[in-house]
Amino acid sequence: MTDPSAPTVDHVDAAAYVIPTDAPESDGTLSWDSTTLILVTARGGGHVGIGYTYAGPAAAQVVRGKLAGVVQGREATTPAASWAAMLHAVRNLGKPGLVAEAISAVDIALWDLHARLLDVPLTVAVGAVHDGTPIYGSGGFTSYDDATLARQLAGWAEAGIPRVKMKVGRHPDEDPGRLRAARDAIGETQLFVDANGAYSRKQALLWAERFAEFDVRWMEEPVSSDDLTGLRLLRDRGPAGVDIAAGEYGYDLTYFHHMLDAGAVDCLQADVTRCGGISALLRVAALCDARSMDLSLHCAPQVSAQVGTAVWHLRHLEYFHDHVRIEGMAFDGVLSPDSDGVLRPDRGRPGLGLEPRTADLEPYRVA
Repeated sequence: MTDPSAPTVDHVDAAAYVIPTDAPESDGTLSWDSTTLILVTARGGGHVGIGYTYAGPAAAQVVRGKLAGVVQGREATTPAASWAAMLHAVRNLGKPGLVAEAISAVDIALWDLHARLLDVPLTVAVGAVHDGTPIYGSGGFTSYDDATLARQLAGWAEAGIPRVKMKVGRHPDEDPGRLRAARDAIGETQLFVDANGAYSRKQALLWAERFAEFDVRWMEEPVSSDDLTGLRLLRDRGPAGVDIAAGEYGYDLTYFHHMLDAGAVDCLQADVTRCGGISALLRVAALCDARSMDLSLHCAPQVSAQVGTAVWHLRHLEYFHDHVRIEGMAFDGVLSPDSDGVLRPDRGRPGLGLEPRTADLEPYRVA
């Protein structure tokens, strides 16, 4: 049933911005020199909600050419119903990947609009159980020299962030020296590594033991995240104290169900800008709740910090260098970590509490 008196979604639009990195970046399996931000606006009831994802420029066309027509005219106060309608409408486009990222951005915009119509912060609208979202500093790219790596990680540690992550696996012979530089720079701060699927199963087992010598606590995607058997092998046979994590490339609930059912990880990851948005992320969190499994949120900190407060079995959020930089450039009202390494939403600002800096973004617009 629809309420004829309820405000509706009047208009949805999207823009794509390609923003250069501040230095060449690489991980175990990929190199890049720019990041694309897809910014969605949803208007209704005299308010504007915003959402975003990090995807190819074609995602903006998916929003404008398909998803806008699905949600325009629907109730603005029922974002989950619009999310379900979008999932149904894209059957022949293919849900995983680019389409899921486009849905994510629209869903986030609809939730932001919903919260603004209620005049409450998003953390309240999604049902917070925490007052903030703990973070870990993330970057440490394999393209960095040891001095740059040490300086970045030490900066997070000195700011009070109690855990930091670096990329590994591109040039394995160099990693012991990089790990030593990182450990010397951060002292007792927790150290995480991310291989981005660079290893074979046996290589990953070998490197897990070596990482443990540096008191590494978190090994992300030691093998491809599609290799559930390999992840389970690492989880079962890797050194005690090194948690195996994966899930950032999950685009639908079935993916997360299979990963959890396989016992593939010690901590599941999910990205609110990829998995289908806030409506989907809350359902991924419920899968974790049913198994008493922790969930770690991947990137997009200004959205993830808000949604993380509603995740019961929340562990932390990846405070990723590229996204921190871009979101600080793109929006007014961004959250900064407290001295204890927690992002705490501003309860005095409705919705996400963000306002786009469109004039600053315009030079980077491509679609």
